[in-house]
Amino acid sequence: MIIDFANLPNIFKKLQEATEILQTSGISEPRREAILLLAFALQKDKTFLIAHSEYKLSTEEENRFQEFLQRRASREPFQYITGNQEFYGLDFQVTPDVLIPRPETELIVENAIKLLPEKARFCEVGIGSGCISVAILHNVKTAHAVGLDISENALQVAEKNAKRHKVSDRLQLKISDVFEVLKNEKFDLVVSNPPYIPRRDFKILQAEVREFEPTIALTDGKNGLSIIEKIIKDAPRFLKPYAFLLMEIGFNQAAEVKEMFSPNIWQTIEILPDLQNIPRMVKALKSKK
Repeated sequence: MIIDFANLPNIFKKLQEATEILQTSGISEPRREAILLLAFALQKDKTFLIAHSEYKLSTEEENRFQEFLQRRASREPFQYITGNQEFYGLDFQVTPDVLIPRPETELIVENAIKLLPEKARFCEVGIGSGCISVAILHNVKTAHAVGLDISENALQVAEKNAKRHKVSDRLQLKISDVFEVLKNEKFDLVVSNPPYIPRRDFKILQAEVREFEPTIALTDGKNGLSIIEKIIKDAPRFLKPYAFLLMEIGFNQAAEVKEMFSPNIWQTIEILPDLQNIPRMVKALKSKK
């Protein structure tokens, strides 16, 4: 078969076409996303695209790019197309079985690293991709962790990420509805990014989130506070005296969440803001009891 190289699409042409398609589909930064998709399809960096705008795509490259483009045009998140997302300086595998790690969640990791004592043991409720626990273990070399999740598929992703970053020997994974499977274990820290989006807000989320990310990890199907309340209620049973609970919370939930902490059990409760100054994380210190 003779290939007509003159008629093969070049990078310049494909980026123009892809930008128009993504713009029509409602993607907010169509040119940028077109570049990222094409770079991924070609397994090249963005510099290559700029320096070789007349590069002719092979039929295989063209087909691969068209597949990625159509998926993104249908609003599938870019991270699920590539299968990866950076978090706290590490690269994590992500699938539709887990939430895509977000920059604001790094606040939990930052605080955990500061709070954990030597040879600490911590627990994560709803480990998902494992990004929080793996990032903590990667930075605190003497720490060990237990990761809980109700989704077996999510635990499989977390296991792969733990192996990728060589912390799997310090991370024990268990299927559990919140703390359900734990017995008499005690931890130096409990961390969690629970499903906190109220049911009423779920339908107005971006299509990328609402239609592709796991619903069970986003919302409790109620007011967004039921899982948070359960964690606050049960965490003291599994925390050592003067141990911390670090938990991400949603927009406008700070006041209600703070009221859930009993002063007889918790010594201090702080609400910490993210980089946009939005109340994002509760940091609670258990008392001696």
